[in-house]
Order: sequence, then C-alpha cells, then structure tokens
Amino acid sequence: MQLVTRQSSAPFVLASASPRRRDLLQQIGLVPDIIDPADIDESPKNRELPVDYAKRISREKAEAIASRHKGAFILAADTVVAVGRRILPKAEDEMDARDCLALLSGRRHRVLTCHVLVTPTGDLRQKLVQTAVKFKRLHRSEIDAYIKSMDWHGKAGGYAIQGGAAALIPSINGSYTNVVGLSLPEVTNMLVGNGF
Repeated sequence: MQLVTRQSSAPFVLASASPRRRDLLQQIGLVPDIIDPADIDESPKNRELPVDYAKRISREKAEAIASRHKGAFILAADTVVAVGRRILPKAEDEMDARDCLALLSGRRHRVLTCHVLVTPTGDLRQKLVQTAVKFKRLHRSEIDAYIKSMDWHGKAGGYAIQGGAAALIPSINGSYTNVVGLSLPEVTNMLVGNGF
C-alpha cells in the first residue's frame, strides 16, 4: 500500500543501516533509493541532555550524508531512551542490557526520536517526537529470559518493543512506531510538506 504519493524525481536517501527503519518505511510504501548510513561518533557530550543529544546526533548524521548526495531527499534519525536526564546506552553486551532493564523495571521512561529531513535544495527540517513507555516490574526470571533472546543487542535502552519486550510493557503514551525507530506520521508529514 502506497500511503505517500511520490511527486518528486529526486532520490530518497535513508541515512541509517537500521532494518527496523527500512521496515517501517515499507509499511507506508516507501523504499529508499539509496541506503547510506552515517559513520559518526555518537558519544554523548558531558552533561548533554537527552533532547539535545537526539537533536545533535540526528543533525550530524543528516549533514554527513547530505555532503555525499546533493539534490536528494535525505532522512536521518536518532532514537534515544531516557530515564530523567540520563541517556541509556545501546546495549552491546549482557551487562549493559541487564543494567538497562533493572533501571527500566517498574517505571516510566521516554523514547525520543529526532527526525531530520534534508530537501533537494539543501534545507534542513528537524522534528522531535517523544513517547512515554511504562515497563512492568520485572522479576529476575523475566530479565534472564529476555537476555537469552538476544533481542536487546544493539538496541537503545536494551530492548526492542517490536519483539519479546512487548510482553514487559503494559502501556505507552504516544507513537508506537516512534519507539521502534521512526514516527511514521511525522515522517509522512515532513515528506509531503516538503514536496516529496
């Protein structure tokens, strides 16, 4: 189903290697012409707040790719899991994942995705979307089972809502697709509003 009717012949570049973001775009009938992930340093700055971090990283990704694809629509994004002022890491090992799940257990947190669209004329549009997510109180056996699934590997905050972690999340307030990696309503609005 094509939910975004393409009016422009300019190439559509996705500045991300995330298969989840590609899958989300396909849900609304969008297939990038080019996938060109940005290779930038994603380390948070000292005392950088989650909103500022998401905005900075998504903008840096977009700018890095824009220099390689003049005259294209470029979509970049960064998704951050935040507990208060704290930015949770992308879990690369079991200890990261356990620490994240222990922190998230029984409490609400925010998932922020900052979307950046660079237009063929070089204009940059940026939109931040926040979703509140509530985890149930996790028993050790639930954490152990989730760790065994490996669903957490490379995921911000040590979980993937579209996988087994869905059983651990009783409620969200806001965009579900935002938690997966792109707010589809926002992406659609940005593209249509900028002549795509």
